Amino acid sequence: MKIALIKGDGIGVEVADATVAVVNVAVKAAGAPELTYDDIPAGAGYFKETGSDIEPGGEDRAGKADAIFLGAIGLPAVRHADGTEISPHLRLRDIYGLYAGVRPVKAYPNAPQRLADPRAANIDMIILRESTEGLFYSAAVHGRSQIIGDDEVRDTLRITRTTTEKLMHFGFRLAEKRKAHGKPGRLTCVDKANVFQSMAFFRKIYDEVAPEYPEVETGYNYVDAQALNLIRNPWDFDVMVMENMFGDILSDLAGGLVGGMGMAACAEIGDATGLFQPAHGSAPDIMGRDKANPLAAILSGVLMLEYLAEISGDGRYDDAATILDRGVEEGFAANRLRPMEFCGDMGTRAVTNEILSLLAGTGS
Repeated sequence: MKIALIKGDGIGVEVADATVAVVNVAVKAAGAPELTYDDIPAGAGYFKETGSDIEPGGEDRAGKADAIFLGAIGLPAVRHADGTEISPHLRLRDIYGLYAGVRPVKAYPNAPQRLADPRAANIDMIILRESTEGLFYSAAVHGRSQIIGDDEVRDTLRITRTTTEKLMHFGFRLAEKRKAHGKPGRLTCVDKANVFQSMAFFRKIYDEVAPEYPEVETGYNYVDAQALNLIRNPWDFDVMVMENMFGDILSDLAGGLVGGMGMAACAEIGDATGLFQPAHGSAPDIMGRDKANPLAAILSGVLMLEYLAEISGDGRYDDAATILDRGVEEGFAANRLRPMEFCGDMGTRAVTNEILSLLAGTGS
């Protein structure tokens, strides 16, 4: 299977290389067919050199691959003339309809837990963020904002039935899968239906789809209340489905509960392809200094392997995902993974090498 590999900018290059290394070892350990990679230059650095944010033909090549893996994109000093950041990945979301943004949030032993309540050790939930519509429909890369001179800008929040129905079905199926693996199997609709007609429509579609999944427990939360509850009782939530901007904000908040953005994995899945990336930025202040935490990228690699298993029907990729996920879990449990992000003594290479050691079944 072919992976379109966009390393991008800053630490994106380092964490992408780390992910490729450990994913390849996990694939080999599971006896799955090896992966091939198509490197596609893109990002702010490429834009600075060429005036284009992605290599010519890169978008088409990305769509023809079985999956896309992205390191990180963006450099604060490199922007478009209107002040917005270089973001070809947002265009890839739009072109390929990557509507289902899956953001796992899981507490690991010996990783920082920001809440004093001992129940915080049991946090294991998913924020399901619609990734093509909502307020991001008007993101600068799409050129859809209404700019009225230098006095006013209007951005449109868009919710369509077609995309929202697909998102809700994805969410209910995800809750079903989690229930089959011993998780609560609950899907909470997060919206602002008391204020916005778009959000009332979002909830209406949730209610229409719900009866098709009678085994999944349902619930509702306004987004402001959900933000409060993610601090007060996050262990009570399983899967939460929400609009794009709400998901963008709450997934960062939730990531902070379990250590930080260095643990924030992400999958963006559409009907024909999936894009996988750490949810953190390019962190140019630490690029090239061997300080980045590669675990968000590596855990995104786990999500990619699970996706490859689903689209190929080859369960050995699922086995590879389990091997890699278990390696991270066991590494934290044995205190063998101590990223600098968590005030530990291990940089990017050390964390990567320790996971490789764990996958090989040897100690260090």
